[in-house]
Amino acid sequence: MIVCKSSSELEKMHRAGMVVWEALQGLRQMVKPGVTTQDLDAFAEKYSADHHARPAFKGYRGYPSSLCTSINEQVVHGIPSASQPVKAGDILSMDFGVEIGGYYADAAVTVPVGKVTPERAKLLEVTRESLDRAIEKVRVGNRLSDVSAAVQTWVESNGFSVVREFVGHGIGTKMHEDPQVPNFGTRGKGPRLKAGMVLAIEPMINAGGAGVKVLPDGWTTVTVDGSLSAHFEHTVAITKDGPLVLTL
Repeated sequence: MIVCKSSSELEKMHRAGMVVWEALQGLRQMVKPGVTTQDLDAFAEKYSADHHARPAFKGYRGYPSSLCTSINEQVVHGIPSASQPVKAGDILSMDFGVEIGGYYADAAVTVPVGKVTPERAKLLEVTRESLDRAIEKVRVGNRLSDVSAAVQTWVESNGFSVVREFVGHGIGTKMHEDPQVPNFGTRGKGPRLKAGMVLAIEPMINAGGAGVKVLPDGWTTVTVDGSLSAHFEHTVAITKDGPLVLTL
């Protein structure tokens, strides 16, 4: 069942979303060669505490950290580590969510570590643009698959591939609610979008093939072919006036 939120509920989600976004901005500033992903996780956890928010990922289905940090060929759900400093030329995905007063928000960015190759820069640019194009489709009366198709069309037209095994999701009083939001599909299918729906839209895009696998830690997901992967995400509400990004 897809739950539509009231304006007061959207305000609460926006409050959580601002903590997520501001934390991600602080994390961006920290990303330099030599910083460890555990350093980043510690910042995210402290930022949450300082802003009376609870990290949404920590303890979720046993996940051990507040932040997901995925480097290069890691797609999603990378576990922060004290022994894993990032290097110049890497790309680093940071996925973060919080809960405040019973309401959740979730966002992700992928950032370059120092100077990166043009190919890596293009992957980041196209993935971010695919999210922007998806958000443009978050309008009353559109179909859910219009959002999905916007991602797939842009990504594949630029020579990249869309991960199938992981998708976006509804969000509200739970981290994951209905509906699922794939990053692929045919326009004009699925439920119609209504005011009050909130979607966590998160393109996960590979430079090579679409295949992924989960490592033995049970969380870290990597590309099967070792190609690079990028991930961007926003929590977006559907309103009568158009899309409202709650994590911005």
